[in-house]
Order: sequence, then structure tokens, then C-alpha cells
Amino acid sequence: MLDINFIRENPDKLKTAIKHKQVKLDLDRLLEVDEARRSLTKEIEALRQQRNRISSCIPKLKGDERDSAIQESKIIGQTLKADEEKIQSIEAEFKDLMLLVPGVPAPEVPVGTGEQDNLELRKWGEVRTFDFTPKDHLELALSLGLVNFDGPRQYAGSRSYALTGDGVLLELAVLQLALHHVISKGFTAVSPPILVKESAMQGTGFFPLHFEESYAIEKDELFLTGTSEVGLVSLHMDQILSEEELPIRYAGISDCFRREAGAAGRDTKGLYRVHHFQKVEQVVICQADPEASLKEHMLLLNNSEEILQALELPHRIALACSVELGLGQIRKHEVETWMPSRQAYSETHSCSTLHDFQARRSKIRYKTESGKNLHCYTLNNTAIASPRILIPLLETYQNKDGSVTIPQALRPYMGGRELIEPKTPL
Repeated sequence: MLDINFIRENPDKLKTAIKHKQVKLDLDRLLEVDEARRSLTKEIEALRQQRNRISSCIPKLKGDERDSAIQESKIIGQTLKADEEKIQSIEAEFKDLMLLVPGVPAPEVPVGTGEQDNLELRKWGEVRTFDFTPKDHLELALSLGLVNFDGPRQYAGSRSYALTGDGVLLELAVLQLALHHVISKGFTAVSPPILVKESAMQGTGFFPLHFEESYAIEKDELFLTGTSEVGLVSLHMDQILSEEELPIRYAGISDCFRREAGAAGRDTKGLYRVHHFQKVEQVVICQADPEASLKEHMLLLNNSEEILQALELPHRIALACSVELGLGQIRKHEVETWMPSRQAYSETHSCSTLHDFQARRSKIRYKTESGKNLHCYTLNNTAIASPRILIPLLETYQNKDGSVTIPQALRPYMGGRELIEPKTPL
């Protein structure tokens, strides 16, 4: 959600953002509703003042003057009631429209219609060439006894899986590496609730547009989150922080759930696109300062790069084009890790700046030294997400005999082991 004053003063800038992000919003209708809302609010205030003035005079009046004043007060009351009912529907439409106003992309964001228009900034690491026919992660995971697909899909449906044996240990190792790395940078570890109210999903910008992506627990009016970002940002919902507290940096670790409603038929095999996964998420709440926010963005991005470099996984950084930005995102960098079986760099991390978009919706403010209350800025980025990260790990570190070498950085979390060996003969 943006400041309505900013929207009023910059309609052309907002219309450009709506076009480039391909958001379905009639900005002219929003401005019409806003004007009707302001006009009717003034009328209601004037009527209330008039009624109060008449009511205060009635006890002093007598006879026809008193009867006339009472009648006038009744007529005003009837008009006021009608206006108050009318403004309720206007306010409801205004709120619905405001929730669809997009954040304006930063100047450096390229205009584009798809991921092919993302701007590659840099690459790290050498893509491995094999002197044998490599397996994909699905073959490796099954032969190494790292995953069970058949059982879970019988009782939990499509895109379900169960990590088993060393698969569990490998996932935990990756999560611990990422969590410890981010904590070493001064972030506070948090394990937030994964069941949240609609207000938290709306406050962080996942609703209303991504309602269909979320699992709803209708009886309890709760939703399963697709990222701990929801719980981390919402920790400070309806709060006024002190400027001295900022920036607040969180490392959230949680299970995540996504229906993948818009991905029917895509990546149904293996571990790339699943309904349930685990993630270490970085979230920052900082001052309302674009330069400070950009500095935090680069900090988050650097943390993710360092984790991938510790794992010695080739990756690239791309600046997402306009249509690839979420509703509230000002800028986004995609971190894509090389996956041999896909012969492509594929997204494993997403680093986002949202300025005051989430804070306005969640009513998160801070008090400046001068005593002024401002809305905070928020940012987020993946530190690591599993099981997707297991795809490049298994495929990149596979050996000719079917074993997988455990990266040096993960060995302390796996009892010093160097290899994961096949459970079944080749």
C-alpha cells in the first residue's frame, strides 16, 4: 500500500508502474473513489457539526422555535445516516483498490515482459563438465536413499515427498549452515508461527493477489505461510518503534507451504516445485531512507552469495525486470544456481526491496528524534531454501560411482563425513 498523497500527486508515475508490472487496476477509478470519499467525509463532518450546534440550542428554545429546531435536527440525522451508510461502501471500495496499487520500480529496473528480460549482472564459479554421463537429482536421490516419493504421494497427493536417511541430514546441514552464517552477520534467529491470520497475509502483501497460492484453515480462519517473511514482518504489526531500534534484522527458519496453483503441470517430478519446503529467510526492517534501504538490500544479497560460495555452487545474479517484480517490490535481484540436469541457472533466492509498502499495510512505524512518526521500510531475501537447493548440490557433487561428495562447508554438520554412498548397487 502506498501513501494516498503520493498517488494523488503522481498519477502518471503510478500508471506507468501499473502498465509495466501488468497489474489489473484502474487508477482513475481509484482517484474517483478517493475524491468521492473525501467530499462525502467533509459533508458528514459538516452535518455532524450542524446537528451538534442545533442540539445544543434546543434546550434554550421554546414553542415553535424549539419544534422547528427538533424537526431540522431529525432531517439532518436522516441525511447523516444515509451518508454514513454510503461512505461505508465507498471506503470498502477504496480499501480494495488501494491494496492493488503497486510499488513504483526503482529507476534501474529494466522494463520487460518475462524472465528473459532480466538483466544478468554477474556470475560466480565454473560450471562443472563431466567425464561420465551425469544423473539428475531424482535418480541420485533415489539411488542414495535420500527421498521417498511413492509413499507420500499415496497419502498426501501430488508434489509430496519425504526426505529419508541422509536426505534429512543433508537438508538440516544446509539449513544450519545458512542460519549460522546469517546469525554471524548480526541477524536474530526467529522461528515464527506458520499459521497466521488474514491480516498478516494482507499486511505483508501476499493477499489479495496470491490468495489462491495459500492453504486456508477455514474453520480457524488461519492460513499457512509460504515464507517466514510473513511472521517476521508481522512481529511488529501495529507498533511504533524507536529509531534507535533500527535496523532490525531477522533470520527466520520455518516450514513453508504453497499450493502452486499457477504452476499446474510444471516441474511435477523431483524436488524443484513442491508444496512443502523449509527455508531460512532474511528480513530487515529499517528507517524510511532509500539509501539505507539499498545498503541493506546489498547486505542481504551478499549473505546469500556467500552461502552459495561456501557451498561452491556456480550461480549468477540478475536484476529482475518490471513484470517479474511482485506488487510491492521496488527492486528484486534473482539469485540463480546452476542445475546440470536443467542445463540452466534456476532461481534459488530472491532479494527484494519494498520500501514502506508492507509497513503501511501492517502499520509499522518508528518515531524519529524529532518526534515524528514515519512508516518503516522492509526488505527480504532467501538465505537458503530446501529441498530446491539439494538439486544443484546433488547434481554438481555427484561422482562416477554414484556417490555424492559432501561439500566441505557441510561436513561439520554431517559428522565430518565426506561422501553419501548409494544404497542400491549400480
